[in-house]
Amino acid sequence: MAIFPKTDEPGTLAFETAGLRWLAEAQPEGGAPVVEIVAEGKGWVDLVLLEHAPATAEAAAAFGRGLARTHAAGAPSLGCAPPGWTGQPPRSSGPMPLHDHDADPVFATWGEFYAEYQVRPYARRAVAQGSIDDDGARVLERLSDRLADGRFDADQPALVGGGVARLHGDLWGGNVVWAASPADGEGARAEADPASGVQGVLIDPTSHGGHAETDLAALDVFGVDRLDDILAGYQEVSPLADGWRERVGLHQVTMLVMHAVIFGGHYGPATVEVARRYL
Repeated sequence: MAIFPKTDEPGTLAFETAGLRWLAEAQPEGGAPVVEIVAEGKGWVDLVLLEHAPATAEAAAAFGRGLARTHAAGAPSLGCAPPGWTGQPPRSSGPMPLHDHDADPVFATWGEFYAEYQVRPYARRAVAQGSIDDDGARVLERLSDRLADGRFDADQPALVGGGVARLHGDLWGGNVVWAASPADGEGARAEADPASGVQGVLIDPTSHGGHAETDLAALDVFGVDRLDDILAGYQEVSPLADGWRERVGLHQVTMLVMHAVIFGGHYGPATVEVARRYL
C-alpha cells in the first residue's frame, strides 16, 4: 500500500481526521468514498496514496449519488463539529466557529447559522485587514440580516429531509480526487465507474452540520470535472429543492469571504458582488 504522508499543525490535522472518519461512516450505506487514514500522531497523518485518473461521466454521476448519501447520513445540529472534536478549529482564515458535536442546538434555522458562523465572522476579519471596504461591509451585514431573518431558508435535498446534512465543508474541486482505485474497501468500490474503476474520493474536509446545497455550490467556485454529471447523479437519488440554482451564489459567499481573509486581492470585491445579488 502506497502512503501519502502529511504534516501540519496538530489541531488542524486532528480536525481534518475527525472529519474524514465522520464522512467515512456513511460509506457502508453508499456514501462517497473517503481517503483512508493509515496511521496518525501529533502533527502528522499517513493517508492512502490515491492514484489519479481521468474522471468519466459515470464516475462523476456515481460520486454525486454517493455525496447525496453522505449528506443524508446527517448531523445532530447546524454548525456542529465532527464527533471527538471540541473547540473552534484552527483555519488559515481564522478560528472556524463551530460547537461540539453533541451540544444542544444553537440555531433554529439555516439562515441564522449561515449568518452567524459562516458570514459575519469572516466578513469582519476581511474588513479589518482591508480586503473589503466599508461599503462592502454594509452589503455583507445586510445580507447577514436577511439570512438571519429566514429570507433564504429552503428545504434540504430529499434524502436529508427535515434533518441537517453532514457536510464535507470545503468541497472545492481540488478536494475531490479522481482515483483509479478504491479509497477504502467494498463500500467505496460500489460507487466506482464499473468500466474504468475510477471514482471520486473526498480529501481535506472541514466537516460540520449544515445545508447540503453549500457543498454543491462550493464545487462550482473554482470548477470541478464533470459537474453536470455530478449534479445529475445527486438529483437521481436526492432531488434538490425548488430554486436551488438561484441559491448557488448565496451558498458560495462563505468560501469567497474566507478567501478574501486569506488572500485578499480580487476575492474581497468578488464576495461583495455575489452578496449584493441577494439584497
